[in-house]
Amino acid sequence: MDGRRRNPYELTDESPVYVISVAAQLSGLHPQTLRQYDRLGLVSPDRTAGRGRRYSARDIELLRQVQQLSQDEGINLAGIKRIIELENQVAALQSRIAELSSAVDGAAAAMRQREAQVHASYRRDLVPYQDVQQASALVVWRPKRGE
Repeated sequence: MDGRRRNPYELTDESPVYVISVAAQLSGLHPQTLRQYDRLGLVSPDRTAGRGRRYSARDIELLRQVQQLSQDEGINLAGIKRIIELENQVAALQSRIAELSSAVDGAAAAMRQREAQVHASYRRDLVPYQDVQQASALVVWRPKRGE
């Protein structure tokens, strides 16, 4: 979440608002099918204090996806469960990549800022040292006579 407090009455895709009969009607499935999907862990609706199921809009969409994979694609429920798990894993990994990418960008910006501070701290009154090339000439010293 972004740290701000949400209005407790604000509805989101995750808000559990639909009872099983409404969820069944919205998804085009029988309530008993929804109970079976819940037992199998395909769709896990929230529960009320009295243990009644409450489905969210996201749950309804997932029920429709399960139905489509089962009816149109001929995938069995175990396969559908694995597909959903893998899709959730991919989404979590993509989220983690975005977090890490943001952290790397922040670290790179901090490094550039620190590098600029270091360069700005260089003393400007010093003369840069330059290595003088040694000549290869031979000098012979001879004392003058009479000294």
